[in-house]
Formats: sequence, C-alpha cells, structure tokens
Amino acid sequence: MARRTLPIFKNLTHRPTPAPFLPKPVPNTRSVTYMPRPGDGAPRPVTLIPGDGIGPLVTNAVEQVMEAMHAPVYFERYDVHGDMKRVPPEVIESIRKNKVCLKGGLKTPVGGGVSSLNVQLRKELDLYASLVNCFNLPGLPTRHENVDIVVIRENTEGEYAGLEHEVVPGVVESLKVITKFCSERIAKYAFEYAYLNNRKKVTAVHKANIMKLADGLFLESCREVATKYPSINYNEIIVDNCCMQLVSKPEQFDVMVTPNLYGNLVANTAAGIAGGTGVMPGGNVGADHAVFEQGASAGNVGNEKLWEQKKANPVALLLSSAMMLRHLQFPSFADRLETAVKRVILEGKYRTKDLGGVSTTQEVVDAVIGKLD
Repeated sequence: MARRTLPIFKNLTHRPTPAPFLPKPVPNTRSVTYMPRPGDGAPRPVTLIPGDGIGPLVTNAVEQVMEAMHAPVYFERYDVHGDMKRVPPEVIESIRKNKVCLKGGLKTPVGGGVSSLNVQLRKELDLYASLVNCFNLPGLPTRHENVDIVVIRENTEGEYAGLEHEVVPGVVESLKVITKFCSERIAKYAFEYAYLNNRKKVTAVHKANIMKLADGLFLESCREVATKYPSINYNEIIVDNCCMQLVSKPEQFDVMVTPNLYGNLVANTAAGIAGGTGVMPGGNVGADHAVFEQGASAGNVGNEKLWEQKKANPVALLLSSAMMLRHLQFPSFADRLETAVKRVILEGKYRTKDLGGVSTTQEVVDAVIGKLD
C-alpha cells in the first residue's frame, strides 16, 4: 500500500521554523509527513459545527475575530447536536469537500443506546491522531511553570472501538482493540511532529505490565519507529505513574504518545495543570481531513448557567482556530490571533470566571479584537 502523507500541525508556541516542505520527497532524504496545500492566499471554506451548550457562544467568538482580522476563510454552518443518532450525511460530505472543520462541543449522553457523535466523526473521517497542546500562558498563574506538553493520542481504536455486548444478563464484555497498523501510524505521527517542531523527547504511555499483548504491541510499534529517529530521545512510562509524575513534575514531559483511553485522561490532567480546559487548544487529524476543537474535555458544554450568563471562555477555541489557520498555511494570521489572545491573558483585565475573572464571552472577544495588530 502506498504511503499516505500525514498532516502535521505547527506548534502553537514560537519555535524555529522547520525546513520548507516539499510536495514529494527528495531522493536520498528522509520524507516529511505533511499535507501540502496551495499558498495562493485564496479564501478557504471551513465546515462549522457550533455544537451544544456553550458551543454556539464560543464558535461565534471565533467568527467575530476571523471577520475582524479579515482572515481568508469562510464558514459553512451545520447544526449538529449530541443527541442525534448519526452525524448527518451532508455534514460528512461538507468536511470531505472542505478538508477542514471547526466545531464546538457535542454533548454525549451517558449510558443508553446513543453513541458519541465525536467518535463517529473520528471513525468516519479516519481522524486517527488527536493533538492537545498544554502550555503555560504568560500572566496566568498555575502551580507549575515551564509546562509545554503535546499529547498525541491514537483516536480510532482501543477501548473506544465500541465493541461491547451483554454476554448474559448482568455480565457485559467490552473489547479493547490494538493493531500494529494504527500503533505504528500514531507513533510515526508523534515522532514526525517532534522532529518538525524541534521537540527533544517522545514518551510512550502504556500499561503493558498488565495488558501485555495489547499495550505490548503498542510499545513494540513505538520502539520500532523510535529507532528511525536517533536525534529524539525516547522513553516509556506506565500510565498510573505518568499521572503521578504529571501532577508533581510536569515540566519533564515534552511529546507524549498514547493509546486512545490513556490519552484522554493524560490530556485532561495536563490541561488542568497548565491552566485549565478553557485555554487548551487541540484538534483531530487524519490523512485528508482535520477537525479543530477545544483541546481538553469540554465538560462545561452542557453548563446552562454559563450559557445563560454568556460567560463561557472562548480562549481554547480561539487558539484552536489559530492551529487551523496554520494548517491552512496562513501563518501570519495565526500569529496575529495568538499574539492578541496572549496579550489579553497577560494584561489580566478581561478573563472569564474559570480564569479568576468576571468577564463575559463578548468582553473577552472585544478585548482580543482590540489587541489585533
């Protein structure tokens, strides 16, 4: 099977720019996994899913800021809600056509027979890599300093495979699926991301001491890929020790690569350490498509009080939209947006309740627009 190119998100923090990308590998050089896109500056269509709860509030914030800085994107809006049985076919078709989507949170019912639309999107579009960047924002006090962690999580299998059934009444069996293909693919993505973004270390998170075959296969795949990147340090850590190390000494971590369930837990823990889920950007990427959203778990998506008071924090989705602009190869617009958001956080005058302030969503948006160069 021919090797498909993998898109790599540019890191959100300012780092040395990787070498220019080439549409095809140059003979006798190592290929770079990146999705080339035209750089002609033409406006790009983006599928927009406002989602549930505070989703419409924060996606509207992104629309306002994009309009204010005349970003070369325009949105195709679709109403999708977490209680739907399936993602509407026209939404999938729009994402396939546009290649890029920005979405608010979709509330997933707990229990019952309704499957997660977020998982459906990942499987339908083969969005195999979830990337969450957890880092300290200047001016935002946290327990730990010098935190800059990128959590790269396998997004299509593991415990999220959805293979569950009731064996007999009162006994339920849930299958965890790990394949060499998906494990190698996510490991390659993590090491390529580290290589292209001047990262120094990749840490594989596992529980192979107990799940010897499943997590053992994941580790074996990571080790094989690691041998091809001698300039990047590679180590491994058991997931329970990883959580303890995260809350005690998070600055030791750089890029982390994980199976599906562990990545969800690790990313949310790292986000809480670095400033909270309201400020952590992220996205889900496949060979052909990318969906950008709040990086860590949108646990406040159904918070009616936040919606009524219009005080949802838009920072995470604003920074995720900056990732989207870089993915579309509009780096100057991404830099302007990031710089404006960081100036507002550093100034400290306009912050929502989760960051210790009393501002509304609109006040934060107006402040960001006011800081645009």
